[in-house]
Amino acid sequence: MGNLRSVLKAFEKTGHEAQIIQTPQELRDAVALVLPGVGAFRDCIKNLETHNLIAPLLQSIRAGKPFLGICLGLQILFSESEEFGTTAGLNVIKGRVVRFPISLPQSSAHSEMRLKIPHMGWNAIAIHKRPRCLQDIPDESFFYFVHSYYVLPEDPQVVAATTEYGVTFASAVWKDNIVAVQFHPEKSQTLGLHIIKQFGEWALHN
Repeated sequence: MGNLRSVLKAFEKTGHEAQIIQTPQELRDAVALVLPGVGAFRDCIKNLETHNLIAPLLQSIRAGKPFLGICLGLQILFSESEEFGTTAGLNVIKGRVVRFPISLPQSSAHSEMRLKIPHMGWNAIAIHKRPRCLQDIPDESFFYFVHSYYVLPEDPQVVAATTEYGVTFASAVWKDNIVAVQFHPEKSQTLGLHIIKQFGEWALHN
């Protein structure tokens, strides 16, 4: 959904072979999986269904294959999204995907702060846990975001990093062989490429 080529080029730039797959067999043959995406949650799920990729994707995750989700690729791991009505996700991680609030109450009883949606541009991440992808990334480093929805995990233990944008939201999650980020490492210059390189190294030595 949208940013496949830029993610592919980022892996190639860090010295890792990558390919865009379209078939269940190609997915099964991969040593690691990257699910990037921008756009609508429902459309992404439908595209995976159309290409018969959901069952082999879930099988690969359960088998322990390294997985990196980016932006929408993070969100569809969750149970459901409220975008355009309720849409079921992959339910790999329990929780929901919700929209940023349009406005937030302020200390004054007669004022409010209006958020610009989508959340777009550079913002900092506060790191709580360090999967290999986030090793050597300084706390409060800045990464590039473009999104109108964010995830609410049921289990706070899966949250690897958080970011502030009107609310505090999970900007990275980590569960077993799954690492997923709300920001775009492929658009985040040196530190983003470091995350991609580290994922590639983890995949090769898993």
